[in-house]
Amino acid sequence: MAMMRLRREDPRVVGSFRLHRRLGAGGMGVVYLGSDRRGQRVALKVIRPDLAEDQEFRSRFAREVSAARRIRGGCTARLVAADLDADRPWFATQYVPGPSLHDKVNEEGPLSAAQVAAVGAALSEGLLAVH
Repeated sequence: MAMMRLRREDPRVVGSFRLHRRLGAGGMGVVYLGSDRRGQRVALKVIRPDLAEDQEFRSRFAREVSAARRIRGGCTARLVAADLDADRPWFATQYVPGPSLHDKVNEEGPLSAAQVAAVGAALSEGLLAVH
């Protein structure tokens, strides 16, 4: 996954995590690479300011985080911490290093049948853990 430098407007600390790089941004907010005092690396998502002011969104976000806390199983990144009451709610999961599927295919070409089967098995295991 391509990492980008923090921008001037990005926070440097969220909760007890120090932020190092941007991992990406989407419709919900920005995802950062961070670490705790012990050096454990996390992927930390901070919600966009406009969504943070939407009570319906906050309720839905709280339900999603609550569900994520209960997930146990392989092929999922464990929820490490969250603050649903912050001005801009956030949550942190284990950081799993590696390229995105998009980047891997762009750089190395189509996956082999065995690689596709392995990705499919991992996705299935993750979905099973979530449901």
